[in-house]
Amino acid sequence: MDISGLRQSYDKGKLDEADAGNDPSALFAQWFEDARALPGLEPNAMTLATADRRGRPSARVVLLKEFDGSGLVWFTNYDSRKGADLADNPQATLLFFWAPLERQVRVEGKVVKVPAEESDAYFRVRPLGSRIGAWASQQSSVIADRAALEDAEAAAVRDQGEDPQRPPHWGGYRLLPDTWEFWQGRNSRLHDRLRFRMRGADWARDRLAP
Repeated sequence: MDISGLRQSYDKGKLDEADAGNDPSALFAQWFEDARALPGLEPNAMTLATADRRGRPSARVVLLKEFDGSGLVWFTNYDSRKGADLADNPQATLLFFWAPLERQVRVEGKVVKVPAEESDAYFRVRPLGSRIGAWASQQSSVIADRAALEDAEAAAVRDQGEDPQRPPHWGGYRLLPDTWEFWQGRNSRLHDRLRFRMRGADWARDRLAP
């Protein structure tokens, strides 16, 4: 299979310094709303990249559930591979790719657990099936087969009832950004890339070569 010729031109937008401003969280909010307006796109799907204590990387797609000037939040099983990575090496990168807009956003920084009460509040508004699933799945562990997972789900339904409380191994993380990069596709692969890095209490903005 020869895929060397697979390519497309990017010509749907541009990213100027004047349009970007000096606040990366405000620019992200604007771009997020642009993505949210597109039908069929899951705008809060993001790739979470972590590394273990030996530096071996891993990546997976998770869902952004909250963002503001202090950071970006997602929820997961603390005992999963990503949880183990973050326990050993609490640094991560988030990547959003919104193909219809020909845009990417990359966010780097330290990761901390959100307060328990914040995790409790989000867990309470999840669908019942998702709350049961948090109890049933020992995420990233080896299981015998699909039947074993379904048996665990049935046991969780029986044990947890109609109003499951948050399991202790499940909760939220917040990435505290120290670097943002905004990428807008352009013709001839001469893309626009603006990077914001925290310097003291302010953001410094640079244009990067594509």
